[in-house]
Amino acid sequence: MAYGPWSALTTGLAVVNLALLVVLLTVWIRNYRQFASSMVLGLIAFAVVLAVENVVTIYFAFSMAMLYATTPTVRATVALLRTLEFVALCFLTWATLR
Repeated sequence: MAYGPWSALTTGLAVVNLALLVVLLTVWIRNYRQFASSMVLGLIAFAVVLAVENVVTIYFAFSMAMLYATTPTVRATVALLRTLEFVALCFLTWATLR
């Protein structure tokens, strides 16, 4: 699989998304310890699932195995989806840290 600009963008966004998720997990775990709320536990589970998904993306990028189809349209679409995830995580991180 050729590692082109779309793959680099997708991997880079996965790394940034993972960093944002670590920040969110840190805050939410601290909040769960203090409040023991099922809502916060749900947020922790949500973040863990997204973190696993991003780790898998990063793993496949560096192992050079095929995770996504090799067509440029699919790679561009995946990059767009990662970008949307990044925007959503930015809003969520901003709201959480506020």
